[in-house]
Amino acid sequence: MQTIRGRLTAWYSIALALTLAAFAAVLYGARRAASYQDLDQRIQSEAALTGGILTESYRARGVLVRGDTAGRPVLIPDLAALLEAVPDYLIITARDGSLLFASPDARALTFQQVEQLRLVAAAPISGRTSGALQLEPDGPKLHYALRYVTDAGPQFGAILAGANLRSAELSAEQLLSTIALILPLGLVTALLVGSWIARHALAPVDRIITEVREITDGRSLHRRLAEPMVKDELGRLTETLNQMMTRLERSFAALRRFTADASHELKTPLTVLRAGVERAITMPSLPSEALAALEETLQEINRMTELVEALLMLARADEGTAPLHRETVDLRAIVEETGETGELLAAEAAVNMEVATPADPVIVPVDASRIRQLILNLLTNAVKYTPAGGSVRLQLGPSNGRVTLTVADSGVGIAPGDLPHIFDRFWRADSARTRTGERSGTGLGLAICKWIAEAHGGTIDVQSRPGRGTTFTVTLPRETTAPTPGGPSS
Repeated sequence: MQTIRGRLTAWYSIALALTLAAFAAVLYGARRAASYQDLDQRIQSEAALTGGILTESYRARGVLVRGDTAGRPVLIPDLAALLEAVPDYLIITARDGSLLFASPDARALTFQQVEQLRLVAAAPISGRTSGALQLEPDGPKLHYALRYVTDAGPQFGAILAGANLRSAELSAEQLLSTIALILPLGLVTALLVGSWIARHALAPVDRIITEVREITDGRSLHRRLAEPMVKDELGRLTETLNQMMTRLERSFAALRRFTADASHELKTPLTVLRAGVERAITMPSLPSEALAALEETLQEINRMTELVEALLMLARADEGTAPLHRETVDLRAIVEETGETGELLAAEAAVNMEVATPADPVIVPVDASRIRQLILNLLTNAVKYTPAGGSVRLQLGPSNGRVTLTVADSGVGIAPGDLPHIFDRFWRADSARTRTGERSGTGLGLAICKWIAEAHGGTIDVQSRPGRGTTFTVTLPRETTAPTPGGPSS
């Protein structure tokens, strides 16, 4: 199970199924014990009833035993016929242990089994007793009650009443049928009730997950989760998450302020350094060794200035103080203008550049300078990672009511493991991927491109295969339309 709700439902169902099975087993045991108790009471009653019949008959008739044709003592016929109606196993013995009467069930037993019952009844017993007896061989197992006869004359010894335990036992099939009847209904009920309980119990967790998911970046850390009135586990979790977001918000704010302040403070000294180095380079009497050092220093100053400006722009974007100056423009003009700069970069790198724009105007409300910066960053990266003789293509066109800007190159490509990180700040690929092995950029260019695209309500995606090139696709919303000469509005 992948969800807590599913696991709770499963465990609840298993627990209820085990409870039902245990209940069925306990019920089976209770019913079995009650059946044994009823059986024992029945045979005790049969023994007492037989004793009462003998006593009353003795008082009325006197002699109850006479010899049969073989001379063996037996009950008189009238009394024997009366006792024939007593169910189960009934044995009546004489004082000397001989058999006076056997019920129909007892007579159905083998001689050995009847003899086994007679010996039990003929044992010297006073009062009442009971027990269990297994008739051999392969006979039934009996519960019996033994009653010594004292009020029916000197001929009588004891009465043994017994019953087969099988009549009191519940079979395994009965238990299984009981479980089979209860368990499916119980499982269905458990699944429904468990799912309902889990859904309602975890509904606050789902709300917390939804609210936390909406806090996707540092600009959303001012939001807080709604704290429930009851301070249970979920209430404490919500309170802890709110405290964590408060600390994160303070940390992000401090980091942004530091980045913005440091970038702003660095701009002035860098400008002074660049101006001083530029003046020094123009001195006619400067030795060539010093000139080379100053030129390298100027390159580093320019690189540092670009880094500081990029950091300052991203810091302002994070703070929401970098607004876009939108104006309705023909995006073709920006693409063609930036493409000319890209062609110069491509010519220096011996890379072929192609710019493709549609014949109809592409009117879009954008910040022209930011879109120009986005395209130039993508073109610079494409040229940098494309070997000499390769190609870079810049294409603009409509797509499903939106505007699509594509920069595709035939360069070295991006490893699959690097693709998820290329828009991260300060992430840079291995320098071996560059065309010439020169020092790579600051690692902020693509992060800036992503911010520009998203600030315009668009997206930026990348597709790449090592050795096959890379394609960046920027999609922008097209909120306005303008008429085109000789055709419908687009």
